[in-house]
Amino acid sequence: MISFIWSPGNRLPAGTGGSENYTVGQVRELNRRGVAAQVVTIGLGVDDGREGFTDLPFLSLATLAEVGGLDGTVVFVNEPHVVATKEPAFLILHNPPPIRAHERAFAVDGTRDRTLIATSRYAATTWARFLDVDVATISVVYPFAEPCFADVPRVESADGTTRVLYAGRLSPEKGVYTLLSMLHIDVIDADTDLLFTATAAGSDKPQGRIIEQMLGVHPGISVVPSCTTPESMAALMAAHDVVVMPSNSQYWHETFGIVSIEAQHAGCRVVASDDGGLPETDCGGVMLVAPDDAEALAWGLREAVGSGPLPPETRREAGAMFTVAQSVDALLEVFARPRPISPATIVRQLEELIAAPAAEAVRPVPPRVEPRGSTSAPATMRT
Repeated sequence: MISFIWSPGNRLPAGTGGSENYTVGQVRELNRRGVAAQVVTIGLGVDDGREGFTDLPFLSLATLAEVGGLDGTVVFVNEPHVVATKEPAFLILHNPPPIRAHERAFAVDGTRDRTLIATSRYAATTWARFLDVDVATISVVYPFAEPCFADVPRVESADGTTRVLYAGRLSPEKGVYTLLSMLHIDVIDADTDLLFTATAAGSDKPQGRIIEQMLGVHPGISVVPSCTTPESMAALMAAHDVVVMPSNSQYWHETFGIVSIEAQHAGCRVVASDDGGLPETDCGGVMLVAPDDAEALAWGLREAVGSGPLPPETRREAGAMFTVAQSVDALLEVFARPRPISPATIVRQLEELIAAPAAEAVRPVPPRVEPRGSTSAPATMRT
């Protein structure tokens, strides 16, 4: 059994973020292959979000300590909680390293005895620097787009307008305020052939509700309900031409960017911040722009619009990249390979070496020297 441990005390929400899509997609694909896998939630009972994923096995535990009783492979998602497990556990690092002191201590302590998995080369390098470990000890297992994104039929614009979609969470780190600023730049504001849409993903959180209200009163953008299944998100993307990802780079760096590959699989061009792991998502349809810069975002969008629809051949090639099958193959390979020595093991070995008693010095015995002038014959020659 492979158990993916979701953040204790938190429901697994449908349609709100990359770590959720990654986790449920991995569990779904593993079960398709006949490999037993489940989502494990802590402290919520059956009110843990499972109603949004009726095809997935869930296990609810009352306390985090109960994770220690699980058999098989244990994989913590996002949060590096310190808990003893029967076998050495894995940790998938979906988020960038924290910037607050108390969160930094939690991250360092919780990763010392885990086998680490990052979602991009950028993320692996960043975490290796943060934890002061060799980057080779952190494996990379890329996220993916579900097959429905590459398969969904495109819906062409009936009136010649260019349809632009913001499909990220309604949160500051996703660059929604940069998007709002861009809407007022002249090269965008004056173009009546641009239609903007945002989903309500993340509006279940306090800051998301505030941002949803701001978007709701803006005449230049429409808000649609969040998509809670891959199929509904694929259909929404297929009805748009460009997806924008103006992710913040001041205090948050995208470790990858699942929305980008989903959009390209669905036949959209993508305009994204040139930051974090987003450059690694380019399947042939990504335009990178300076982050936190509404003017740069505006001109990037203008270039994407001027390039016309994503060619069908580019979409087909994109659909063969970052697939769920490739991702699960990589994950299983990580599980099967020898584990790198963890920082905690190195520390324990050093402490044992320091605590060991000093070895007694061994003095060499000098060779015997016969007195000068001695006529003694060797013992073998005496009679």
